[in-house]
Amino acid sequence: MKPAYQKDDALLRDIEQARAMGQARLWWLGQSGFLVHASGKTILFDPYLSDSLTIKYAQTDKPHERITERVVAPNRLTGIDVITCSHNHTDHLDAETLLPLLQANPGVSLIVPRANISFVQQRLGNTEVKLVPVDAGETVQAAGNDFVGIPAAHNTVERDEGGHCRFLGYVARLNKLKIYHSGDTILHDALAPALQPLRIDVALVPINGNKPERRVAGNLNGIEAARLAFEIGARLAIPHHFDMFAFNTEPPDEFAAECRRLGQPCRVLGNGQGVELELVEARQKDL
Repeated sequence: MKPAYQKDDALLRDIEQARAMGQARLWWLGQSGFLVHASGKTILFDPYLSDSLTIKYAQTDKPHERITERVVAPNRLTGIDVITCSHNHTDHLDAETLLPLLQANPGVSLIVPRANISFVQQRLGNTEVKLVPVDAGETVQAAGNDFVGIPAAHNTVERDEGGHCRFLGYVARLNKLKIYHSGDTILHDALAPALQPLRIDVALVPINGNKPERRVAGNLNGIEAARLAFEIGARLAIPHHFDMFAFNTEPPDEFAAECRRLGQPCRVLGNGQGVELELVEARQKDL
């Protein structure tokens, strides 16, 4: 198993230092999970911080063998203002991650697709939670910041009987910093047009690809992820959805190489690694 770049006490110290210094900073927590601190708020995108899938599939023909160690126990993450869950798959909506987080962060807002509210409530049981439903094209507010729903295709843009998207990405507007978290998605006709007007600073994009032989829904591959970031004018692209499960991962080399070819700024993080977001000041100078 690969060691995390940073975990447990070291990671928590890094987070607290950024808060104390008022830094805008982002950490990759593994799979599609990111923690962002900016404008005095802490946002947690799609956390998966348990071994629930490894245990669930241990005796099956589709084992979810973890290849990188967990960066932190969910109950140790405090001071969280907003959590997002982009869709119902367990590595994005995990009760073993969310329940300890909700207990450690009373009053936190949980942003979920409007189409999935009943499923979310069922998965979380009787836990009291401040749900913030959103659909593609809608803007909602949580903890004083705007979040925009972006349609995602995993592997299609699937809608419920009311026409609401079951799979979403999110754009968080944190003061002048705009962060796009893709959730899980492949390319589709509405994706770039939904993102281009929002002037994205940081694009968090999956790179594990779409391979039917894995028998799971797919995502962008490295080349597609780099090209999407470039097409929407992202100031920085960061890959995710790799280095978690042995059967469903890809190395980030293809993504990094395509970013270099396009001149697209990118940063490949290790699990638990942070990066300072010095883009707020750059964006302000443009306005």
